[in-house]
Amino acid sequence: MPENPGDTSRPLKVLHVDDDPMNLRVVQEILGAFGHHAVMACSGEEALERLAVEDFDLMLLDIHMPGMTGLDVIERLRASGGPERNVPVIALTADVYSRRPAEYMALGFNDFVSKPILVSGLMATIKRCTAAAPRVLSRAS
Repeated sequence: MPENPGDTSRPLKVLHVDDDPMNLRVVQEILGAFGHHAVMACSGEEALERLAVEDFDLMLLDIHMPGMTGLDVIERLRASGGPERNVPVIALTADVYSRRPAEYMALGFNDFVSKPILVSGLMATIKRCTAAAPRVLSRAS
């Protein structure tokens, strides 16, 4: 992993989890425009599988997905014993009225972004989360 996780001028490897292919594509385009690499997962199960074997700088996690919701994913992720449990996670949700930001943090998220996603808001949140994240040793170290 690069030395300064708060430096968003360096390419980030971001796991984006969403069951909507259009949302995945839009975020992939946004991240790509800023030089970041998006790895897409269509379900919570797929996200946890990827996190167990790959290192990521950040995860963008949709809250409302069929099967395993984003809330289920964050609970399992934070309870896991591996290095992946410390990856910064940003909640993505269109349902901004059911929970306040502090409630997302209490659930284990580092921050949240409301949908529809505004580029400036997403990038500012990514910068905040990666700047505040402790440096995690990669599996290769």
